[in-house]
Amino acid sequence: MAEWLIEEGIGEHRAIRLDRGTITAARIDWPGTGLVAGQIEQALLVSKTSGSARGLLRFASGEEALISHLPRDANEGSQICAIVTRAAITEGGRIKRAQARPSKNAPCAAPTLNQRLSSEEEGARIVPRFSAGEWEDVFTQVWAGEIDFSGGAIVITPTPAMTLIDVDGTLQPKALALAAITAIAYAIHHFAIGGSIGIDFPSLADKVDRRAVDQALEEALEGWAHERTAMNGFGFVQLVARLEGPSMLHRINHDRAGAAARFLLRQAEGVAEAGALLLTAHPTVKSATLPIWEAELARRTGRIVRWHTDSTLALNGGFAQAVPL
Repeated sequence: MAEWLIEEGIGEHRAIRLDRGTITAARIDWPGTGLVAGQIEQALLVSKTSGSARGLLRFASGEEALISHLPRDANEGSQICAIVTRAAITEGGRIKRAQARPSKNAPCAAPTLNQRLSSEEEGARIVPRFSAGEWEDVFTQVWAGEIDFSGGAIVITPTPAMTLIDVDGTLQPKALALAAITAIAYAIHHFAIGGSIGIDFPSLADKVDRRAVDQALEEALEGWAHERTAMNGFGFVQLVARLEGPSMLHRINHDRAGAAARFLLRQAEGVAEAGALLLTAHPTVKSATLPIWEAELARRTGRIVRWHTDSTLALNGGFAQAVPL
């Protein structure tokens, strides 16, 4: 039976969906980094678009969100009780503001990853730590934004318009397109991709070949709520799915140093040997590590935390080890 397992780490909550020992999906949440879908709060109506039911809200944190379905009597400068329907997303150097709508429910804090996943059919439970290698494998793939398969690879890139999945390889066009589908379905679930997704398959002139790819894609994505176009003559397919916030790919691409810092802290938390903790990392990763995170690492492990910076290391090349006091 499938089940979500959750690690509530330092600066990051992580989840993997296990089905008979196999990871079938993954999620991350960075608590405290912005508005979260499901959060209900009183917010200031900063502006209202003339002749429409849309406007701009400012929440207590200072973050702004676009609001729709405003009542006719809503006035600029008034307080609106609103529920966040989508968190902000950073794509290609620009930020898409969070989205909200009026709510009659009582204000409530941003739901945690555990609360959000617990409402799903499989349920969820918090664990101290995932089994060795499980999260490392997921993180490495998302960091690279690329998944290899026999005869080719897919490259996944977030853009301002959509998340693009490019298929490339040495196989014949139809064989390459069909071979890529398992990797595409894997990426969508493991990278937590939603919203508008464009897949650039090889061009297939024969309609029969295009229908075969469409059918294989439909089968691979069965059970995932989405809409899909048929492949056009240039090999392009568009998917549209529900989106409540940034995917893992968006988060890591937008803040690679911050993602690397969180990953390093997770490594440090798992060091078993006695002694002080020495974190070796690129200077940018150390700068991205908030003092409150470092203090939490010391509290959780009961150890002294030390740093060694090395500018020759890749951002994701940091490591943690125990050293004598």
